[in-house]
Amino acid sequence: MSHRQQQHLFDAAPTQTPWEDAADADHMCAQVVFNRPLDTTFSYLVPDTLREAIQPGQRIRAPFGRGDRQTVGYCVGIGPPSTSVRRLKHLDSIIDDVPLLSPSILKLTAWIAERYLCPWGQVLETVVPSGVKKLAGTRVETTFTAAGSARTALEGKLPPKQRTVLELLLTAKQPLGAADVREQAECGMVPIQGLVKKGLVIAGERRVDTYDLKELESAKTDDLVLNDEQTAALRSIHDALRSGQHSTILLHGVTGSGKTEVYIQAIREVVSYGRQSIVLVPEISLTPQTIRRFRSRFNSVAVLHSHLSDAERHMYWQRIARGDVEVIVGARSAVFAPAPHLGLIVIDEEHETSFKQETAPRYHAREVARTRAAIQNVPLILGSATPTLESWRRVQERQDTLIAMHRRVADLPLPPVLVVDVRNDPRMSQGASLGRALHTAMQKALADGGQVILFLNLRGFSPTIWCRSCGEALKCPHCDISLTWHKDRAKAVCHFCDYATDQPKSCPQCGNIAIRYFGVGTQRLEQEVRSKFANYKCLRMDSDSMRKPGSHDTALESFRAGEVQILLGTQMIAKGLDFPNVTLVGVIDADTMLHQPDLRSAERTFQLIAQVAGRTGRSERGGRVLVQTCSPDEPAIRLAAGHDYLNFARYEMKHRREMSAPPFRTMARVILRGPKEPHVYEASKEFATKLRTLAESLKLPVDILGPAPAPLAKLKDNYRYHFQMSADHIESIHSLWKAAVKQPFSATDVEFVVDVDPMNLR
Repeated sequence: MSHRQQQHLFDAAPTQTPWEDAADADHMCAQVVFNRPLDTTFSYLVPDTLREAIQPGQRIRAPFGRGDRQTVGYCVGIGPPSTSVRRLKHLDSIIDDVPLLSPSILKLTAWIAERYLCPWGQVLETVVPSGVKKLAGTRVETTFTAAGSARTALEGKLPPKQRTVLELLLTAKQPLGAADVREQAECGMVPIQGLVKKGLVIAGERRVDTYDLKELESAKTDDLVLNDEQTAALRSIHDALRSGQHSTILLHGVTGSGKTEVYIQAIREVVSYGRQSIVLVPEISLTPQTIRRFRSRFNSVAVLHSHLSDAERHMYWQRIARGDVEVIVGARSAVFAPAPHLGLIVIDEEHETSFKQETAPRYHAREVARTRAAIQNVPLILGSATPTLESWRRVQERQDTLIAMHRRVADLPLPPVLVVDVRNDPRMSQGASLGRALHTAMQKALADGGQVILFLNLRGFSPTIWCRSCGEALKCPHCDISLTWHKDRAKAVCHFCDYATDQPKSCPQCGNIAIRYFGVGTQRLEQEVRSKFANYKCLRMDSDSMRKPGSHDTALESFRAGEVQILLGTQMIAKGLDFPNVTLVGVIDADTMLHQPDLRSAERTFQLIAQVAGRTGRSERGGRVLVQTCSPDEPAIRLAAGHDYLNFARYEMKHRREMSAPPFRTMARVILRGPKEPHVYEASKEFATKLRTLAESLKLPVDILGPAPAPLAKLKDNYRYHFQMSADHIESIHSLWKAAVKQPFSATDVEFVVDVDPMNLR
C-alpha cells in the first residue's frame, strides 16, 4: 500500500458526511475499525433497533468512505459519544448474532496492532478464519413455534392435521424445524402453512450445522511414569498453575528428555480444573505422532491446521468457543483459538522460525502467546532443546523461569556427533553427496538392521544452473534468484514465485551450450542413495513430494513400521520425530544456512544440527551422527557436535552484544518495493532521511542502518530496498514510525512494509 493510497483513506473518514447530532446524552456510540491501512477507530451512532443486540467483537455494516459505501467492520467498543465529535453516522446492521471475539482477544489484537505496527482492523480480519466469517458448513432453516393464541384455538374447530401440528408445537421446548414437524406430526407443509396464515404458528429462522465433523480416534493410554527430572519439572509447573498467576516457564530439555510427556501431564491438571489448554507446534502436518499422543490421553482434542476445510475450521471454532474442547493443538494461528476457559498455553519447539508470520500482521506467536497468557492470567510454557537467544536472555534477566532437563528418558546417552571435513574427500570432489565416512557408516548401520535419516535443507535436483562459458547462472525473470533444476518435472523452477521453464538448451546470456548443473538438492541425493543402496528402500520428504493431505503421516508410518530403511529430506524431518530404530543420522551439508546474510545464521545452524542429531539414539541400540561440512572449526558446528547449548549461547550472546543486535536491542526492518528500481531507490533514500531527521528532532534514540538493496533484490517483478531501525526500547521505534507515516510521501508507485522483530532478512 503506497502512502498516497493510505492518505486517501484517511480523507474518507465517516465524519465527512454527518447524519445526526451526536451531542445527545441518550445516544449510544459504537467504536468501529475496518480492514484498511488505518490506525483510526471510527465512531458510529447505534440505532435504537440495534441497542439490545450490539456487543464488542461483532462484525457490523456501516457507511464508510467517499460515497458512503456499506463496509464490513468490527465493533471494538460501546459507549457514549465523545464530547469532541458533534455529528456522526449510524450503523446500518449487525452481521453476527454473537461476538466472534471475546474482550480478552480484542485486547490482545489491539496489542498486536500496536506492537507490530499494523492496523487493528487488519489484525482482526486475520484472527477470524474465513470459514467462521462465512459460516461454512451451516444453512438457514425455517423454524416454527406456537403463537400465544394457539391454546385457545385448540378449543375451536381445526382440521385434524393442523390440530396435531399445533399440539406438537405447544409441547415442544424449543422451535422445531420444518423437517421435524413433518416427521413428528406425519404431515406435509400444507397444514403448517395454513396455521401460519391463521396467525396460530410463528415462522422463524435458525442456522443449523450441515457438516458432520469426523475426528480420528486413538486408543486411550495411561500416563507414563516420569523420571526424577520430569517429576521435578511437573511439580514446578503445577505450582505455577495453582498460583492463579501468569508466569512464563522455559522448559529447556535435551532432545529425548520427555518434554511432551511433561506437557501432557501438566494439561491433565488443567483439564481437572475444567479449563482448556492451547498447544502450539511448528508445523501441524509434520507432527502426527504428537497429535496421536494427545488424542490418546484426552477426550476432546481440536487440531487446527492449514489442510482443514472452511467447514471444519468453523465447526472446530464453535466447539472450542462453547468450551467443549479440552486441548487445542495447532500451528501459530491457534494462539487465537476462542477458548473461554483457558488455563495454559504451551509452545513446543519455541525456537522454530515458523512461529513468525511473514505477511501482515507480522506477529510472532511466542510473543502473542506471552501477552495472551498475561491478559488471561495463565502460565505459558516454552519448550525447546535449543531455545532462542531472546528466550534465554529473559531467563538470565529473571523475567522467565528456567526448568532444565539434562538427561534423556531412561538415561539413554546423547548420540556422539562426528564432524567430517569434506574439503578433501575424494568422493565429494567427484560430485558425490555422500562422503566416504558417511557412505561407510550407512553401510554398517543398514547391515546391522538399523535405519538412517539424511538431512539436506535444499530441495530440487540442483540448486544452480550455470554456464561454464560466461559464468552466469540461469535466473528467474521475475526474481533475483537462481532457478533450481527439478529433474522429476523436467523444469527449472523459482522457489519464490513458482515460475517454471523447460530445460535450457543453451545459455540465455551468451548462447553457449556449456550448461552445467551445480549443487545438490534432495532429488539428486535421493537418486544417489537409490543407486548406492539399491537393496534398501528410500523415501524422500520435502514440500515437493509431500503435497497430498495425509502424505506426511503415511510416509512417517511406513518408516516407523520398518518398510523404509532410509529417510531423507529437508527440515521437516528434523522436528519432533521419535524412531527408536534410527541408529545413524547424516547431515549432508551443514554449511547451507551458516553463510546466509542473516544475523541468526549461526543460531539456526546450531539449532538444526542439534535437532537433527536428536532423531537418533532413542533406544538401547544407540546411534551416532555424522555432520559433513567445509567449515569444521565454526563455533556453531563445533558446539552443536558437543551438544553444548550453554557455551553456544554464551558465545553468540557476546557476539550479539558487540553488534548491538537482538536480543539486546529491538529491530524493525522497512522494505520498499516497486516495479521501477530508480523510483524504489530514491524512495528508500527519502524515507530513511525522513526517519533520521524525525529521530533527531523528536530526540528519539533510534539508529537507522541503510538503505541498501535487499539480499533478494527483486521479487515477483518488484525491486526491493530495505533499511533497519534499532533501539533499546520498542516504544522509540513506535513513536518514530507513527510520526513518519503521517508525513507526505512523494513516490506513488512504491509500497513499503515494516517488519518488527524480523526473523528473515532476505
